[in-house]
Amino acid sequence: MDIPPISIALEKLGVPHKIFRHETPVTSFEQAASDRGQRPSQVVRSILFRVAEDEFIMALVAGPGQVSWKVLRKLLGRSRVSMASEKEVLAVTGYQIGTVGPFGLPSPLKVLIEAGVMNEEEVSIGSGMRNTAVILKSADLYNALPDAEVVELI
Repeated sequence: MDIPPISIALEKLGVPHKIFRHETPVTSFEQAASDRGQRPSQVVRSILFRVAEDEFIMALVAGPGQVSWKVLRKLLGRSRVSMASEKEVLAVTGYQIGTVGPFGLPSPLKVLIEAGVMNEEEVSIGSGMRNTAVILKSADLYNALPDAEVVELI
């Protein structure tokens, strides 16, 4: 069985984690949480935003919460911010939408961690592969992203 790219990146960083493989294709956020024995607030989505022509940031958001555009624009000091397209997500992260995580990226990317992520002891993130997640402690997630900022985004 293939090892997910994000697991490989975490191994190189010495970050303890577990790989979770779904037995059936994931069709919803709620299903992902249920299959993993987690609450929805423990499932962390990695969302890529375009802040300029060739400038992107990634936001890690706990659960189904929605990023406040107003808060994000103010935080970044930008009047315009948009979600990256499917093509941009693949080009910038190397991962398909639904599999994205903040590790093993082709080039460094600024990461914002929504404060709610840190309220959970254990979280799951995208693994770089469909129907597979990586489970780790939120403290380990934060410590493995030394340049990340914990911010209020919701």
